[in-house]
Parts: sequence; C-alpha cells; structure tokens
Amino acid sequence: MRRSLGVQVFVSYLIVLVVGLVVLAAALNFLGSRHVARRIEGSGPRFGGPPATNIERIFRTGVADALVVAGIAAIVAAGALSIYVTRRIVLPVQALAAASQRLAAGHHDERVPVQGTDEMGALADSFNTMAEALGQTETRRRALLADVAHELRTPLSGIKGYMEGLSDGVLEAGPETYGRVAVEVDRLQRLVTDLEELSRLDAGVVPLTRQTVPVRQIVEAAVERLRQQAYDQGLILEVAVPEALPAVIVDVDRIQQVLLNLIGNAIQYTPPPGRITVRARSDGPRVRIDVEDTGVGIAAEHLAHVFERFYRVDRSRARSGGGSGLGLTIARYLVEAHGGSIRAASPGPGRGSTFSLTLPSAG
Repeated sequence: MRRSLGVQVFVSYLIVLVVGLVVLAAALNFLGSRHVARRIEGSGPRFGGPPATNIERIFRTGVADALVVAGIAAIVAAGALSIYVTRRIVLPVQALAAASQRLAAGHHDERVPVQGTDEMGALADSFNTMAEALGQTETRRRALLADVAHELRTPLSGIKGYMEGLSDGVLEAGPETYGRVAVEVDRLQRLVTDLEELSRLDAGVVPLTRQTVPVRQIVEAAVERLRQQAYDQGLILEVAVPEALPAVIVDVDRIQQVLLNLIGNAIQYTPPPGRITVRARSDGPRVRIDVEDTGVGIAAEHLAHVFERFYRVDRSRARSGGGSGLGLTIARYLVEAHGGSIRAASPGPGRGSTFSLTLPSAG
C-alpha cells in the first residue's frame, strides 16, 4: 500500500503531540494532584474557598514538575522521530544530489537505490529512468559520430584514390574518371543534405505548409516521378487507391518526399521481374498508405531497427546504391510531425516487404 510522505510527516507530529499529552495527563494525575492533595489534608481551606498561598505554590510546583517530565518525554519522542524523518528524507536527497553531480560529470551509469514506495522512492526511480535515458542518448550520439565518420570515409577514399590515380598516371584524365569523381561528390552532398535536414527535424524547426489534398493525388504524383525508373529495371509499379478515399491535411511536398523514399527503396531492393504496389485505404479516423513490393524482404530481427539512423539490413548493397542511411529516419520524423505513424512489415527474406504510413484524415 502506497503511503504518502506528507501523511508520514503528519503522523510523526501527531505521535509527538499524543505522547506529550498522555505523559502530561499522567504526570498531572500521579504527581500534581496527589502532591497537592497530600499537602491539603488537615490544612483547613478547600478548593472553592478563599485561596491559600501555600496551596497555590504547591499546586504550581506540581504542575511545573509534571510539565518538565512531559517536556522531556516529548523532546525524546521528537528527537527519535526526527532521526527517522531525516533518514527517510534528508539522506536520500543528499544521495540524489551527489548522484546528479556525478551524472553531470559524464558518469551515465550512475544510479541510486530505490527505497520504499512513497514520493522519495518515486523520485529515486525517476532519477534512475532519467539517467538511463541520458546513457542511451550518449550511446546513440557516439554511434552517430562513428557512423557519420564511416559514411564520409567511403566517398572520400574513392575521391582520394581517383586523385592519386590521376597524379600517378594510372588513370586517364577523361570524362569517365571525372564522372566517377562526380558520383562520389554527389554522395557526399546527399549525406550532408540529409544530415542537415535530420538536424532541423530533431530541433523541430521544419515548418509544415498543410493543405487538404486527396490521397490519390499525392500517391499518383509520387508514382509518376519514379515510374520510368521502375520500368527501366524491369519492374511493374502500380497504384491501388480508391477515388472515394477521404482527403488528408498534410504538407504535400513533405509527404511526397516520404513516398518517394519508400517507393525508391522498393525499386532498389526488388529484383526483376517484380511488382511494387502503392495502396491506400481508410483506417478509422486515419488514412493508411501501403508500399508493397516483391523484393528481397527483411528478416524479423531487422524490422524494429530499419528507421534508425544509418541502420542498413545489407550494408554493402545500400552503400553501393549511394544511399545515406538516413532516408527512413527522415521519413519517420516527417510522418510523426503530421501526427501519423510509420512501420515496416515483412514475412521474411525473399518474400517482399510492406512499409505502411498512417495520416489523420480531413473528414
């Protein structure tokens, strides 16, 4: 059962008060009254008659003795409870302060023990959750730097090789060689552009110009831009979007960017003869768009990671195709910025895959 720290503090003070009152009552009963009664016997004056100076002094002395005893008992009880409260509040707070300083110094494995189920226990648990999140962020940051360095190294190594070949006379200075250098430069440019856009998306500074647009219009525009590429590779690219489908309120350019990435990936990973189908249907208050292909498929262990930065199911194939490894990550950011979601599904390697995105409908 969860016990509030406020209730515990209140109960501690209530105990001090009750202890003081009980001791005071007992002291007055057994010390004050009996002491006064013993002195009154045989003295003549009674309570209710004229006051007796000696009786008043004797009574006050008894009350003072009782109060001293009650005060000592209350102080002892308060001291004991203060020690308890200090151990329950002050010491955990000091431990949290020390742990936060070590965490700020870069020790992301720092944790504090969780004691109890009250607010202090919840605070310690929240601190550990924050430390875990910071540790994961730092791990991702280091992995990102390593991935960026690796992605930059590949085209730079190619450019360096061509330059050395030209300098040594191994390669002929002609359009073919310069064209290869230009391809590597284009890869660098795409990587830098994707990194810049991902940085803006991370910071939430990419504006969206929303408008109400039929889903079929968006899908067909994206498909037409890639239809010739699919045809050249011996693939069938088709659209299956009902006319009566509700419209969506989106930034058309950004959603087309997402579809171009998904369809482009499907073309890249579908060997001929293959088929790519872009479908759309209502899904409650949302519209769902599926990009299905009959391509190489994705193993189950990779599905949860395909939207991570620089994650590749087949690194050699993706790198030879010139991808930056950031397209799906950017697509996820853009879809989520519209209040939608995106996911990947596949029956397994060699059995094709489906990338699905959902967007809120305008109706």
